[in-house]
Amino acid sequence: MFNTLIAALFTAMLVVGVPMLSYSTARNSQIRELPRLTIYASAVFSQWVLALLGSGVVFLVAPEVFRVGFRVLPLVDALGWAAGIALVSLLALGLVLLCEHRGWLPQESELVNLLIPETTREKVWSVAIVAPTAAFCEEFLYRGFLPTQLTHWFHSTGWAWVMCSVAFGLAHSYQGWGGMIRAGLLGALLAYPVVQFGSLYPSMLAHWLIDAVALIWLGRWLSRKDDSVEGRMLE
Repeated sequence: MFNTLIAALFTAMLVVGVPMLSYSTARNSQIRELPRLTIYASAVFSQWVLALLGSGVVFLVAPEVFRVGFRVLPLVDALGWAAGIALVSLLALGLVLLCEHRGWLPQESELVNLLIPETTREKVWSVAIVAPTAAFCEEFLYRGFLPTQLTHWFHSTGWAWVMCSVAFGLAHSYQGWGGMIRAGLLGALLAYPVVQFGSLYPSMLAHWLIDAVALIWLGRWLSRKDDSVEGRMLE
């Protein structure tokens, strides 16, 4: 009974609590006044705290996540799946950015623009600290613990897959509707090798590649767009 209560509370935190916190963060005007590295450090700290808390919950109620989720795959298979998922995701992101550039889709939210690194130090932080933290913590929680628990409750891997993807999308509500939809679809894609092979490693590596490349590439793209918009205004 105690273990069930703990699992339910932590599941509610991931499905409801984290999206609410993400939404409130997006509406907090004070966060826009903070230095970018401070925002990075805060995000990294909160994700590791949540992951460590999740590790304790997994140890109590779903220890199979440690046994199965961290199953070692042949290096070629792990790298192949990670590269494939990252390539598909980044191509899709490029298409979205092109549509935004042409005015066919809404522009990125203000908070997303705020997170884009500009200085060399910020870029190092984003690639070496922020991206791997998100990759490990989010995959462990949203592709490790959550689907395992939901499958146990609903006796359906498919429904667990869908619900985890929706929850992952909602957790990115600070990115606006477009960002939530992208995150939800990405979550579904990242879940595939976990379901297929029972290992989180390909998804973690793909997640890191996607975030790292997107942060640097998206930053350059937005800089070019901002420059072109400013130039038109000056004209």
